[in-house]
Amino acid sequence: MSAASMAQTSQPATVPVVDEKFQTFIKMLDDPDIRAKLEAMAVPPANKPDAPAASPIATWEGTIRNHLAAMRDAFPRIPGEAANAARTVKSEINNRGFATIVGLFAALLALGFAAEWLFKRAIERVRPTTGQAAETESKDGRAVRLLAELVPLAVFSLVSAGVFLAFQWPALLRLVILTYLVAFIVVRLVMAFGRILLAPVGAPSPSEERGHLRLVPASDAEAHFWYRRLTIFAGYLMAGWATASLLPALGFSPPSTRLIAYLLGIGLLLLAIEIVWRRPDRAAATQRLSARDWLLTIYLIVLWGLWVAGLSGLLWLGIYALLLPKVLIIAGQAAEALTTRQQEAASANSIRTVMINRGARALVILLAVLWLAMIWRMNPSALAESNTPMTRIMRGILQGAVILLLADFLWHLSKAYIGRRLELSTVDDTVSPAEAARRGRLRTLLPIFRNMLAVLLGTVAVLMVLSGLGVQIGPLIAGAGIFGVAIGFGSQALVKDVISGVFYMLDDAFRVGEYIQSGSYMGTVESFSLRSVRLRHHRGPVFTVPFGELGAVQNMSRDWVIDKFRIRVPFDTDVRVVKKLLKGIGAEMLADPELAPQIIETVKMKGVEQFGDFGMELSFSVMTKPGYQSVIRRRAYTMIQQAFAENGIHFAQPTVQVGSGDKKEAAMAANTVVSLAQQKAAQAAQGEPTAN
Repeated sequence: MSAASMAQTSQPATVPVVDEKFQTFIKMLDDPDIRAKLEAMAVPPANKPDAPAASPIATWEGTIRNHLAAMRDAFPRIPGEAANAARTVKSEINNRGFATIVGLFAALLALGFAAEWLFKRAIERVRPTTGQAAETESKDGRAVRLLAELVPLAVFSLVSAGVFLAFQWPALLRLVILTYLVAFIVVRLVMAFGRILLAPVGAPSPSEERGHLRLVPASDAEAHFWYRRLTIFAGYLMAGWATASLLPALGFSPPSTRLIAYLLGIGLLLLAIEIVWRRPDRAAATQRLSARDWLLTIYLIVLWGLWVAGLSGLLWLGIYALLLPKVLIIAGQAAEALTTRQQEAASANSIRTVMINRGARALVILLAVLWLAMIWRMNPSALAESNTPMTRIMRGILQGAVILLLADFLWHLSKAYIGRRLELSTVDDTVSPAEAARRGRLRTLLPIFRNMLAVLLGTVAVLMVLSGLGVQIGPLIAGAGIFGVAIGFGSQALVKDVISGVFYMLDDAFRVGEYIQSGSYMGTVESFSLRSVRLRHHRGPVFTVPFGELGAVQNMSRDWVIDKFRIRVPFDTDVRVVKKLLKGIGAEMLADPELAPQIIETVKMKGVEQFGDFGMELSFSVMTKPGYQSVIRRRAYTMIQQAFAENGIHFAQPTVQVGSGDKKEAAMAANTVVSLAQQKAAQAAQGEPTAN
């Protein structure tokens, strides 16, 4: 066969293919997005080198105008494209209409529901008794309910999709059935989560009642309202998504597909407005719409307008601003409720709770950022290779979101760990002195470390975000260093306070809860800051003392305390009897269950300290735990007074003998009285007991 004959033979098969490709090319040129891209790529004429570039506002205005014009031109073509789609469906499924698709889809659903019903019947036969089931439900809560909802749904999905995929079907029919089947499964999944989150498990905890958004509604009517609206909204949304995604495969042009999607979006807008107007938390006394309701309605209409105008980026930003805060709260609480078996376990393990809560919120934000990047058609590889200002900003925003999420997660995890350690470091009478000292040191240092960690994480995160946005952080760091040096020279007292506090902490000079004295300042250490310490005086006043002014610190709460006191008795007192009485008093104090744990060495008499003018002074001492010396001394005074009275021992009292007519003796007696008065005043000033 000659070449000419071969060309003539192959020409009838080649021409339709060329015509089909040409028609496809013409349709692509009608797309306003492609037209705007071609106009942007067009090279300006060489004879107009100084032509001004179009401003971003003018570019946006032109894009919106072309988009709306394409929607207007596509409206008359919808009936013709719908008829063409019907013919395409008939030709693809052997000259059968949409009834075949509906019947096949209904049969698949029936098979799936039948398999799900058989699975539930099989499970009910092997389920535990009613009492055991109730106990398991009370222990596992929403986790068991989630499994009870998801496992039958998984059986439904596997059977319905598996039966369909087991046979050979036309390509278009397979695409239509699978798309609507996926939409149906997603709607059922949303309904399952709605039943779990809106159904109460026991009484809500106080934290749920005080929260910004409760997973458990206040009443059954409110739960029914939100569940019904959630089901209707999800069903309409997924049905519209499935229909719009199938239109290009049925022969609809891109402008017609978008126009049909916008028309279907009116239904979503009406459903959202109906939820705003009829939500249960509105005031029941008045049926009039409040200003907030009207603002929300206008906001929803504006969002729909942004979608119709083709501004998908602004549309999703508006949706995020409206829903993302509540979605974050719901995600955190739902993750905690679905993964924690008992509320007591969640409160007892705050680190796990924070990881679940913040991890769920971080995942939601990350998915939102990725979805927004996909809407803006930002390819990661293209962003990495391009170096235009806009791409640098977009790349910096994506990196900054990830950095801030990581910093937020690390901060809350660290804060939960430190808070847990502070709870466990409380000191009581059951711990040993060494363990009490270690816990006191932790309660002193951990709050300071927490503040320093917050500053460090915040500073590093901000610097990394600025670096990702293209800001040169080198000059910022250098400027901060110079500014810090200037502050150091200008505020030497502040630097002295901070450095002194660091060395006080390193030397373990005092801890939270200890009683210290420095100069005229004394009290119990309540808290620290970077430059000062708060002291609570035993009479109530609070001293805020900078570290630089403390100087030498007298710590009265470490290890042990020796308390000494003196008692005057007459010269004719038998010291051996007194010492014997003190031994009995010491043994009695050790036998007292209230005093014995605080006594290290019981009260003892040391002996005669000195002779006075009217009696001799006996010295006593007792070793106690810090802070209990006053209690032990007061109790010892009482017991000594009772023992002396029972054994005929008196306390020394000053006596004055006045001679008749002897002026010298009278003067000596007067001097004795004055000296005794001075001694009593000195003893009162020192806090020592005085004899009456």
